[in-house]
Amino acid sequence: MSRFEISRRSLIKTGLAGIAASALPMRIATAASPVTVGIVYVGPRDDFGWNQAHAVAAKALKGVSAVTVVEEENVPETDAVAKSMESMINLDGANLVLATSFGYYNPFVVDLAKKYPKVEFRHAAPLWSKDKDPKNAGSYFPYLNQAHYVNGVAAGLSSPSGKIGFVAAKPIPSVLSNINSVLLGARSVKPDATVRVIFTGDWSLPVREAEATNALVDAGCDVITCHVDSPKVVIQTAEGRGVKTLGHNASQAPLAPKGFITGAEYKWETIYKSFAADIAAGKTLPNFLVGGFDKDMLQNTAYGAGASDAAKKAADAAIAGLKKGDPIYKGTLKDNKGNVVVNKTYDNYDPYLDGMNWLLEGVQGSIT
Repeated sequence: MSRFEISRRSLIKTGLAGIAASALPMRIATAASPVTVGIVYVGPRDDFGWNQAHAVAAKALKGVSAVTVVEEENVPETDAVAKSMESMINLDGANLVLATSFGYYNPFVVDLAKKYPKVEFRHAAPLWSKDKDPKNAGSYFPYLNQAHYVNGVAAGLSSPSGKIGFVAAKPIPSVLSNINSVLLGARSVKPDATVRVIFTGDWSLPVREAEATNALVDAGCDVITCHVDSPKVVIQTAEGRGVKTLGHNASQAPLAPKGFITGAEYKWETIYKSFAADIAAGKTLPNFLVGGFDKDMLQNTAYGAGASDAAKKAADAAIAGLKKGDPIYKGTLKDNKGNVVVNKTYDNYDPYLDGMNWLLEGVQGSIT
């Protein structure tokens, strides 16, 4: 889940990050194969959010020959996940375990990696430390703010008012980065665009998410997006109010047939297939793997009825630019309190951006 506050994006520059070749829990397995991948989810695989994004990648991985996929959903961040992962190793023969929720890492992934040194463990948040953690453990994570920048571009050209609403869980750097990136994307095509943000206080508060969405619509926002674990309530509420929407984590297009524009999606498939290929070839997995459009780790949801033709064209151009490394944070930018927070052009993976603790001028809201 997207709850981390510590990022190690700077490890890209050290050579540790580089992509390899190119109710009751439910378990699914296929026939035996040389590579067996165990995947553990904290919630349901059809949540239209964080868990579903991983499940989509798992489905794609099942189509790879000589790969077995074993999944378990609704596994809490307790010793239950240790039992699930150990079962995958001992009963299913998993030689790669993917732990997809923040709270799975320490102590559960770390302890099991020490206990099973011949099994590879990878965790979907940038928490692995080369100084203290097992070498058969590691982290992987795409930087979704790039896709949220594209969301902003599409929103700026699909919103009549230029007023974008953002329902956010907590004001941590990864969330703030997504909010600010939406603003910068929108202002790249509509300089007077604004983003109004409401923080709910936690990652899954459906009632509060609905209230925040309605409040943003009442405030005049005609495009709504979010950063919560499952955007389902936000998207459906906005669609019911007759405003346009932008997705987060996975595709929410089916939830908003009239107003969906596009969405910021993780492309975990790229990472999972590269891990499986490396293990099949007897190669060492990277301990730390991060990236964005340039590493084919992100995608934007296919355009919906809410996207104008101009929005589609501009968003496509923005994606092409990000693939080439075009920077998002550049020039002189002030926060919404008047302080200069960006005074030069930053590479999209610059460590400075990992410490983001501000909202840009043009974002209406407070992190305190």
